[in-house]
Amino acid sequence: MYAAVRLRGGVKTRQDIRDTLSMLRLDRINHCVLIPETPNYQGMIHKAKDYIAWGTVNPETLAEMLKNRGKLEGRKALTEEYLKENTKFKSFEEFAKAVCEGKASITEVPKLKPVFRLHPARKGLRGTKRTFLEGGDLGNHGTEINSLLNKMR
Repeated sequence: MYAAVRLRGGVKTRQDIRDTLSMLRLDRINHCVLIPETPNYQGMIHKAKDYIAWGTVNPETLAEMLKNRGKLEGRKALTEEYLKENTKFKSFEEFAKAVCEGKASITEVPKLKPVFRLHPARKGLRGTKRTFLEGGDLGNHGTEINSLLNKMR
């Protein structure tokens, strides 16, 4: 399971890239979505690589995001009680582990919004014009996306 975070705005962006970001539900800066590792989504990620950071999310980081940033319809926070009542999972950690292993999906929780609205990164980003390998923050982070998500918690 990939986590993708939009880091750059949309001024002077080509229309096809704007459409791709919209299909990924990354309409604003600092929004994060979970994406399955399928060839279709990998092609979309490749097209939008100059505007997003992505990588493989681990269950601990996903559980933290669900606790802090998981929202239901009506701007209500996602709680463990709601998770217990409406799904077969007992805790955020159990649900996050199942999602990361591909045994569950975010859509299994009714009324859960698929987009996580994150804070700007604490201590700032390293750069939004260079790739991760060049010393910036764009592109594929691999498992290092978890440290970026922790900075944006």
